[in-house]
Amino acid sequence: MNIRNTVLIIITLFSLNSFSASFDWGKTGHRVTGEIAEVHLTKKAKRAISSLLDGHGLAFVSTFADEIKSDKNYKGYSPWHYVNFPFDKKYGEDKPSEFGDLVQGINKCIAVLKDTTSTIEDRQFYLKMLVHFIGDLHQPLHVGRGEDKGGNDIQIQWFNEGSNLHRVWDSDMIDYYGMSYTELSLNRDELSETQIEEIKKGSILDWIHESQGLAKKVYATANVGEKLKYEYMYYNFPIVRKQLQKGGIRLAKVLNDIFG
Repeated sequence: MNIRNTVLIIITLFSLNSFSASFDWGKTGHRVTGEIAEVHLTKKAKRAISSLLDGHGLAFVSTFADEIKSDKNYKGYSPWHYVNFPFDKKYGEDKPSEFGDLVQGINKCIAVLKDTTSTIEDRQFYLKMLVHFIGDLHQPLHVGRGEDKGGNDIQIQWFNEGSNLHRVWDSDMIDYYGMSYTELSLNRDELSETQIEEIKKGSILDWIHESQGLAKKVYATANVGEKLKYEYMYYNFPIVRKQLQKGGIRLAKVLNDIFG
């Protein structure tokens, strides 16, 4: 094997490994969800959250759960970013993961925040985690198939650059659109009160099953090795925007229920 081929193989392996480490909405997506949630908070909830976060907003803390991944002390929280269960079953029909999952993570965060005996430090930590996890819930491939790591193993081309299906939905489409998180949140769709109340309906599990239903459709949008460009962006980015907005509205709903 010549040197050129060896270098190409090393680069390819590095790229595949890097892409498989992609886990959720990129920073921009999470911040959009946090920023939209701020609009839907009650005054009481907003005051309580601002006090807990030392004046910081939800967009600011929305990436915390990703940032702590670099600290091995928080390794046990990694499985909380996603949940995988068979597409023909409901969550809980099979025994949930003993290592935790997105549903268990969200429920833990809510329980700590509702517990009046929780320490300030725990309430701060789990509030930051909850903001992130509600965002993760609305990235459909976080409720994807375990066997392909939620689309991380489905290698594709995004505008002639190597990527994977999960990364396309995490950040590639958002980054390609080129708006900041404040621009995206300000340019959210105008919804009536009736539409907003409809989005708020349901439980965490209802929202999980809704995302899984969307994940089934996402898997059908691309095949391994496919070159995705303008047409894919045109048809699918509106779905991304809708999910980010839903995530913000529902995050506010959960926080309002907790803080009043």
